[in-house]
Amino acid sequence: MKKLLISAVLAAFAFSAFAQEGEKEIKKGWSFGLLPTATYSVDNGFQAGAFGDVYYYGDGGTYPDPLHKISWEASYFTKSHRMRLYLAYDSKYLIPNMRINASVTYMNDPLYSFWGYNGGASLAHLSQPYDFYWTNKDLGINYYGMSRKMLRILANVQGRIVDHLNWAAGINFWNWKLGDMQDTGYKKEGSDQKYYYDKSSTLYRDYLALGLIKADEAAGGMALELNAGLVYDTRDIEAAPNHGIWAEAYLNGNVLQHQYLKACMYFRHYIDIPIHIPAGDPVFAYRLAWQQTILGETPIYMIQNNPLLVQRNMISEGFGSSNTIRGLRENRILTEGMAWANVELRVKLVNFKLFNQYFYIAVNPFFDAGIITKAYRTAELEAASKMNIITNLPFGEIYDASKVGDFVSSAGAGLKIAMNQNFIVSVELAKCLYKPLDAGMWLGIGINYQF
Repeated sequence: MKKLLISAVLAAFAFSAFAQEGEKEIKKGWSFGLLPTATYSVDNGFQAGAFGDVYYYGDGGTYPDPLHKISWEASYFTKSHRMRLYLAYDSKYLIPNMRINASVTYMNDPLYSFWGYNGGASLAHLSQPYDFYWTNKDLGINYYGMSRKMLRILANVQGRIVDHLNWAAGINFWNWKLGDMQDTGYKKEGSDQKYYYDKSSTLYRDYLALGLIKADEAAGGMALELNAGLVYDTRDIEAAPNHGIWAEAYLNGNVLQHQYLKACMYFRHYIDIPIHIPAGDPVFAYRLAWQQTILGETPIYMIQNNPLLVQRNMISEGFGSSNTIRGLRENRILTEGMAWANVELRVKLVNFKLFNQYFYIAVNPFFDAGIITKAYRTAELEAASKMNIITNLPFGEIYDASKVGDFVSSAGAGLKIAMNQNFIVSVELAKCLYKPLDAGMWLGIGINYQF
């Protein structure tokens, strides 16, 4: 992937001389973006497969917004053996004055990482760093391993109230299957014998024994979420705004078993900085976000979900990784309420035209931070921490309530390569600044700006 990115950067400068100054940028008809998913993450390993976007601009009158957008992905991860299939459709023009966003997603995680509840408050007193118990082949353990399968079908609609203000409503169906990790085996260095992780010695099994995972949710379940709220949007370009505000406030609730109701608020602001670089003015962008369960309790199979009215990426999960606080492991903070902020400076370095497509290259240094506003199953965790029945591994207390309110932060920078202002390849590197959750350098490679 590094070679691919370096080649793209060199091509940008090599062909920038061919860009036609003063030419009005308009794209008509169909546009296709296709890339191999040659990525890597510390959680899932190397990703093999392909992803892309299909845009239809018609006569170009709405450019850079497309009339219709279709996104897809089919991929497999070598370390976690995760398999993902995704198909999505998005349009503001299919029905006049309404926006339709729909998708189908299937994901199989045979070696999904489950880190416990409430971030740094869980497993607070390890005799070894938690990396020591994560896929340690010498000891034959993957203490944080479990499995999950997910099918998600969603459809969201927005309609105009007045200029820039829309109502929004949607329905999301989920079907989850949880269980012990589905270990395919591995070979130790210098040996042809196949070894397997000990499924009886995992945090998932210990949480079951302690009652932290309830019996009627341990194998998964279904959810039918309904959401409704308001969207305020003055962005000039959706994929990478130069200026404007994008704000949402809505309720999201499950009407099937384990009912709950969540309140969600997002405020995103994009500020043009009038330093007239030939490739475009820099943009200062920030997001303030809050999500919290206000009625009921979220079951374990939905606790990592991050409800969104419009899906920008295939997965909207967690607190941690590419969707919320970069630099943390995937879904590292599982909790009922979280407030977080993302701040970044977006600077375009160069733009150019190549093969009748418009490109630009940009960088985005950033700072992310968050705090838990409502902890998950605190009474059960505090009681379980005194039971001392953790199996096989030398843990002391498994929960430290004093860490629930800790401030979590990270910092890093990214590189963006965009085609026609919509198809954006993203590479970001970050470091967690909160020691209990620091897992070394974090690398995220995908599509789109985070917000």
